[in-house]
Amino acid sequence: MKRVFISFRAEDRDKVNGLRLLAANPNFDIEFYDESVRVAINSNNADYIKRVIREKINRTSITLCMISELTYTSEWVNWELETSYAKNSTVIFMGFKDGPNQLHIPTPGKQRNATWWLWDINKLHELIRAAS
Repeated sequence: MKRVFISFRAEDRDKVNGLRLLAANPNFDIEFYDESVRVAINSNNADYIKRVIREKINRTSITLCMISELTYTSEWVNWELETSYAKNSTVIFMGFKDGPNQLHIPTPGKQRNATWWLWDINKLHELIRAAS
């Protein structure tokens, strides 16, 4: 089973929890071990927060960036993506069901001309399965 870090804006937590439920549902053909932050880290110390998140990213080979209209404005998402790219993780960009347009992909993805997909559970399963 692939280890995946899910990068997302904090305001999209409920939508991401829906994805987590799909992955746990045996009726859906998708599975992964989610290493991402499930509960807000109780600290205002950015260095501490980065250390906790980096440990989670380092245990994964895939980072899934779930994109909403404002994901590109999150400095934390950008940092998580840069950290993932630095360790040569596979980075997957997928919009939520109410998906954004191409202009809203986070900067690290734009800089690398990353491909992104509108919400498609089957495509997500395929991308995770194919990732190294």
